[in-house]
Amino acid sequence: MIPGGGQPNMQQLLQQAQKMQQDLAAAQEDLARAEVEGQAGGGLVKATVTGSGELRALVIDPKAVDPEDTETLADLVVAAVQAANDNAQALQQQKLGPLAQGLGGGTGIPGLPF
Repeated sequence: MIPGGGQPNMQQLLQQAQKMQQDLAAAQEDLARAEVEGQAGGGLVKATVTGSGELRALVIDPKAVDPEDTETLADLVVAAVQAANDNAQALQQQKLGPLAQGLGGGTGIPGLPF
């Protein structure tokens, strides 16, 4: 029931749901194509991931490479990838958040990362 005692228009509800589904699919495609960067060590290591979190590129400045200290390099790589993924998550929230709210808040919707 809707306020005022009328019945909801099922055709209209189905059209709205279909439009939201199309908008969500388009936003997910945009995320898969978008690239965001994260860096560590003041830019010595840079990681690029897609908006959906897929690692696409890793750039390591030669100054970061010390054969005697590969542990620090590994830590910088991990930190750069984590920063890039954090940026990808922020992009996901920006693109998908409003759509998820339209679908009932975004919590518990299969396939959504939040």
